[in-house]
Amino acid sequence: MTSLQWVRRDFPTTLITRNQFWHIAQINVGTISYPTDDPRMHGFMSRLDEMHALAEQSPGFVWRLQRESGNATDIDVGGEPLFLANMSVWESIESLFAYVYKTTHRDVMVQRRHWFEKPRGLYQALWWIPAGHRPPVEEGLGRIKMLEEQGPSRLAFNFKTPYPMPGSDAATDHLKPEGHCSGWD
Repeated sequence: MTSLQWVRRDFPTTLITRNQFWHIAQINVGTISYPTDDPRMHGFMSRLDEMHALAEQSPGFVWRLQRESGNATDIDVGGEPLFLANMSVWESIESLFAYVYKTTHRDVMVQRRHWFEKPRGLYQALWWIPAGHRPPVEEGLGRIKMLEEQGPSRLAFNFKTPYPMPGSDAATDHLKPEGHCSGWD
């Protein structure tokens, strides 16, 4: 069995401000329509390395879940081979939003209907974590479940209902995905 690896970017530890005590974690999940080696998945699989490199070079990137293969498509999530989980951690919700909706990542995301089944429930959750924490997949899946069962809160939210980092009253209403990406409907 292969071990999990994390890609991380070191950040300065001098003069830590309040913002550097918290990072934003994200998980997004989905069921792919075909096995990853199926030719119909080529459009998705062929862009993974590019999207991962873009994330790693983006301002605010901290780390992402991956295996030795360089991606997370071979990580067993609940015994369902077509169910994929993607997780990453960012220094701020703004940097995550910029990567997701304002880079070429968006171009791949709008094509997801070609490769993924339409979700039956929520497929993304965001939550604040102490800087340095590496949330396991189970924690992320728990945040999606919490968001489904309890609705948005400081413990689990999404870009449609973002919450500021703990101890902050900063506005987050400028982080709306509408206008940046078409949804599933």
